[in-house]
Amino acid sequence: MATTPSVLSKTIAGVRIATSTFFLLFGEYKVAGPGFAHGGFQTYLHDYIANSAVSFYRPVLSGLVLPHAVFFGYVVGVIELLVGVSLLLGLWVRPGCVLGILFLLNLTLAAWWDAGHGVPLWRYFGARLDTVPLLLLLVIFLAADAGRVWGLDGRRG
Repeated sequence: MATTPSVLSKTIAGVRIATSTFFLLFGEYKVAGPGFAHGGFQTYLHDYIANSAVSFYRPVLSGLVLPHAVFFGYVVGVIELLVGVSLLLGLWVRPGCVLGILFLLNLTLAAWWDAGHGVPLWRYFGARLDTVPLLLLLVIFLAADAGRVWGLDGRRG
């Protein structure tokens, strides 16, 4: 006997679908647009390495990512598109959330101010308001198995 989804499950599914638009828009311009992988991403990397990356993460950015910036620029866009499609369709939402969480953790480590900048604690969190809320939403979608309502995951299982 099928059960009717709760209001909470429907709300989470609606937020999941709305969140997918962010990932789809961000990924689309990075993959289809001419400027991100071929120049824009390198600009971000240089800024992160010089000004904001957490100290233990700087060698990863400068030694691994920067020398292959065009490749990783496209990888960033493709990851965002994959997460967006997963959230939109409700298909493989849990693996998509894990991929998105790992991606956003990497972005947070690259862009978060390292300790010792002499700024108040609230500025550390305010500086990452573009990634931390998305990260928390992905954690909620993962925990709630958000693809089961209004998604293909519910039809598969």
